[in-house]
Amino acid sequence: MTLLGRLLKNRRAGDTHTAWNLPNLQGPEQLTLTSEDFGDGDTMPLKQCAKTVGGADLSPQLAWAPLPPGTAQLLLVVEDIDVPIAKPAVHCLALIDPTAGHLEPGALSYRRPGPGVGVLRSTIGRGYHGPAPIKGHGPHRYVFQLFALSAAVDSASGTTPVDRARPRALLPTITASVLGRGRLTGVYER
Repeated sequence: MTLLGRLLKNRRAGDTHTAWNLPNLQGPEQLTLTSEDFGDGDTMPLKQCAKTVGGADLSPQLAWAPLPPGTAQLLLVVEDIDVPIAKPAVHCLALIDPTAGHLEPGALSYRRPGPGVGVLRSTIGRGYHGPAPIKGHGPHRYVFQLFALSAAVDSASGTTPVDRARPRALLPTITASVLGRGRLTGVYER
């Protein structure tokens, strides 16, 4: 696998196609998103990584402030922007009740989501999927993006239930205004 990583070293999705850059998810960058597990730009602990690399697939603790007035729902998108494909891989997509205030470690689990958390489909499956980059590919950035929405997300393209929609189909169809947004980047390399 190290050889494959080296061969693909210069292939990276980049941040052009992240949720952050979608026209419908633009808004004031007034949310501060933090984690007790790692700082912005810091290495993510092994416990947050995929089981295939020796981790526990445990989603990190997350907190945010200030919550804009009128926030009806929070949208969390976690993307690997260094994956060697055309668009970033969505590692987690979740809708969060704004009264939750923060997420405890493991709250993005598909089997046991935290209070007020609705986990949706991601590129990989459902719930949080920790880092597992190709060995030798170099550092991967995992961007946690939080959007405060003025209305709840209830369907993709008006017909597909939100819990069955694929991330790339759902994200561009969100019509609620973004009242605030923030992001946090964790890094992991094998």
